[in-house]
Amino acid sequence: MNARFAAILVVLLVILGGAALLYRHEEGGRRPDNVATLGRTLFKDLKAADIATVRIIEPKATLTLQRKDERWVIAERADFPADIGKVREFVLKVIGLKIGQSEPLGEKDRARLNLDASGTRVEFKAADGKDLGVFTVGRKYFKREVENPAKAIPDGRFVSLPGEGGTAYLVGDPLSQAAAASAEWIDRTAFKVEKVKTLEVRYPAGGGYRIERAADNADWKLAGAKPGEKLDVSRANAASYTLQLLELADVAPKEATDTGLDKPILVDATTLDGASYAIKVGKLAGENHYVSFTSSGHSKDEDKAAREKQLSQHVLLIPKSKLEDTLKPRAELLEKPQEKK
Repeated sequence: MNARFAAILVVLLVILGGAALLYRHEEGGRRPDNVATLGRTLFKDLKAADIATVRIIEPKATLTLQRKDERWVIAERADFPADIGKVREFVLKVIGLKIGQSEPLGEKDRARLNLDASGTRVEFKAADGKDLGVFTVGRKYFKREVENPAKAIPDGRFVSLPGEGGTAYLVGDPLSQAAAASAEWIDRTAFKVEKVKTLEVRYPAGGGYRIERAADNADWKLAGAKPGEKLDVSRANAASYTLQLLELADVAPKEATDTGLDKPILVDATTLDGASYAIKVGKLAGENHYVSFTSSGHSKDEDKAAREKQLSQHVLLIPKSKLEDTLKPRAELLEKPQEKK
């Protein structure tokens, strides 16, 4: 290699090295100023043990979860029990949220990402009412285009913090629990009528049926059966057994009036264990019946008695599908006559 060629090579290396340094400098200049926030926990000081209230505020609804003793209740539903597992899951999920992306937020962007009044505000409060953590949950984030964003499961969610109004954060959790619908938070455990001994159903317009049996394995009898009428045992079993599989869809607000419970279907049941139930089934609200009830005779199970006493203080919403077998007309409990050949 001659001296002239070596000198040229050195000059080229200097030029290329300088270009690389310049490129790195320019790329560094393009990085957002808030790059330090990436991977940061959204609420670094929030602790589950300090939270006494979770308030979720949507544009047209508010839901307040409050911790009372060892349980959580829904304030807007007259302290109806909330599902402790769901509350704990949501709290721990928020505590663990990490920022995956951070972008400047202008007024137009705020509306576009639902980080203005159209979003959902979530507040965590201490027992004294002090705010421990507040944020707004905005639009869902999808990594790729979806046909129906309302039904598709998102890959994340845009959020903002009240003290950082000029910044939108993207977190990698859809935060689907951030909703003010009581149906998403209630303890769905319903009252259960087990080992039915007698079951009587009376309709507002008249008619109904009564079935009874002497023991757990005894055959069902239809009260007032006419000549030629024969009870379909499988349908009688379904009518009684479904009452121990009830579950709650929701609980009605205290101010609910148009429930149909002023002229209800009456369902009276007694059990082989000596308990009795007086159940009122009202009108349908979508796919759910308004239901109220009273029970007595649970001398052997204090926990069950306490739970049912608490439930009886509310108007419940029970899926129509869970009551269909019990509310069948009398004629549908009978065996169909064999067709003549």
